[in-house]
Amino acid sequence: MFFTTNFIPNFKIMKYCFYILLCCIPFFAFSQEDGMNEKLDNVVCKEKARFHSTKIESRNSVFAVEDKNDITYARFNWKIDPAVNYIAGKIDYTITAVTDLDSLVFALDDNLIIDSIIYQQTKLIPVRQTNEVLLALPKLINKNDKINLSFYYQGAPPQIGFGSFIQDQHNQTPVIWTLSEPFGASDWWPCKNDLKDKIDSTDFFITTPLNNKAASNGKLISIDTVGNHLVHHWQHRHPIATYLVAIGVTNYISYSDYLYEGKDTLEILNYVYPESLEDAKIGTKETASMIHLYDSLFVKYGFYNEKYGHAQFGWGGGMEHQTMSFVSDFGFELVAHELGHQWFGDLVTCKSWEDIWLNEGFATYLSGLCYEHLLDGKYWIPFKKLRIQGITDQPDGSVKCTDTTSVNRIFDGRLSYAKGAMILHQLRWILGDEIFFNSLKNYLNDPKLKYAFAKTDDLIRHFEATSGKDLKGYFKDWYEGEGYPSYTIRWQNSNNDLLINVSQTQSHPSVSFFKMILPIKVFKNGKDSLLRLDLNQNNQLFTINISNVDSLQFDPDYWLISRNNILTSSDFVKFDDNLKAFPNPFKDEIEISSNNDLLQSISVYNNLGQLLKDHYTINSTQFVLDMKDYPTGTYALKCVTKNKAYFDKILKIK
Repeated sequence: MFFTTNFIPNFKIMKYCFYILLCCIPFFAFSQEDGMNEKLDNVVCKEKARFHSTKIESRNSVFAVEDKNDITYARFNWKIDPAVNYIAGKIDYTITAVTDLDSLVFALDDNLIIDSIIYQQTKLIPVRQTNEVLLALPKLINKNDKINLSFYYQGAPPQIGFGSFIQDQHNQTPVIWTLSEPFGASDWWPCKNDLKDKIDSTDFFITTPLNNKAASNGKLISIDTVGNHLVHHWQHRHPIATYLVAIGVTNYISYSDYLYEGKDTLEILNYVYPESLEDAKIGTKETASMIHLYDSLFVKYGFYNEKYGHAQFGWGGGMEHQTMSFVSDFGFELVAHELGHQWFGDLVTCKSWEDIWLNEGFATYLSGLCYEHLLDGKYWIPFKKLRIQGITDQPDGSVKCTDTTSVNRIFDGRLSYAKGAMILHQLRWILGDEIFFNSLKNYLNDPKLKYAFAKTDDLIRHFEATSGKDLKGYFKDWYEGEGYPSYTIRWQNSNNDLLINVSQTQSHPSVSFFKMILPIKVFKNGKDSLLRLDLNQNNQLFTINISNVDSLQFDPDYWLISRNNILTSSDFVKFDDNLKAFPNPFKDEIEISSNNDLLQSISVYNNLGQLLKDHYTINSTQFVLDMKDYPTGTYALKCVTKNKAYFDKILKIK
């Protein structure tokens, strides 16, 4: 899902607009400063769900009935007039008993009227309470047995703020559209409103007045005229999560683009408002290239045998409805973001709203990959700079959603979207492209996850299996932890070596130290090379065998989430007559003495640049360094006086 600043003119959502616009200001300023076109201005600022409250009601069943069933098939029959906020429907369910089954629970808004519920020619008596329906079955259903259930209902779905079933107008023409994420599906149809059970197979029969088209999931099988109505039949033969079921009804104009991949042809079917047709044709022309890119980087689009496409709707952004994303406009990044969800969010869906970044962080990053590989790469660097700037505008916040009752927290643009995307980008830097993308291919191809649900632990498992690395610490710091690091990097040419000393501070106390491989570009005689410095402790010293370096640049390609970094040429000098370390070589102790300045601090490093010991606030011209417990070998010694910093190597002998 993607939020833009094209707001619906509805007073019910105005209270959100001021906050969202404030969040967008730095993004717009940055884009204009860098000459970015309006495609990049159309980024997600702070996506908020369209649900009527900032608190989501508890989704634990009020009837305390354990979920013991699997919906394997649903046949939807809906009658929709876009000029009227009303739905009349019949849903035929085929349900398999996971264990012995004596009752069923469905979520359904109290505003909707149940006409009847038929189970094997028997009319069931529903018990309704707090937007839920309890159905006691007349007999016990044995494990693995299938039952059929028909649900007849009608009514006016609640029109609540961003809503989940909206009756509106475009260009003075009626339209109805749906957007059910996270829990809005039950506002307009009886369902299992959870992230546990995908419906394996669906058919949608949508009856509308003439001169309307109905958009939905899957493949369009037929449009039949029945009296003064049209019946649109869409068929979907892949598992689908409840919140991804969608319809849109208005006077759409349709057109198709096509992607040819080997022997396969994929229709890209677009349902757009007549007044938007020309803009839509321009905006969707890159979709085929985007699908080809995602196919090549990850796995083949999971719904090739049906379609991909877009349906225009009135919410200010987009929603990744399976096989047919609903979009307000056809901006490059919006199209790329919703398409990315077909892999991350639809093919594999987060198993909990706590893990929403598996949907939104990935889709955000995939839109960035389109900037990297398409449009001549022009907007790739600005995309990354923009995300890092937004993430670090505040010192706290974890990618892991810490309050799944708050739609503001679930769809937090800074954390679930931008930071989620950039912790992936950092991991790509750490692991390298081959391992990174192979890990994601394995994740998407996992038979337990494909067309099903995943947790963050599932993703970590695949990254670890493919890379052979323990990444739990990385995700502990960056997924669960809050904040970001700031680096102070001091460098100096020393004889034939380049000395780089790195220290780090953290913006939030939840992480004591961020281990990271630092990208530092070295410039010498008009040429440059990139260093990968493995920073695993604070105040680490690196000695690189490069002489006479002209300058350094920290993280030139924007791999890292960081801010307020300092890169400076240090004032290290070799020990001289003003500061001596004696004896050198030494056995157990070495004495440091200064002729002119008081010693402030002394630091000892091993030959890997790791800090071994620190002595601060010495405030003396002499200090005896005890090294008797250390093995023989070469060490680096840094001594800081009031006016200078000295560096040299010392040798311990037997």
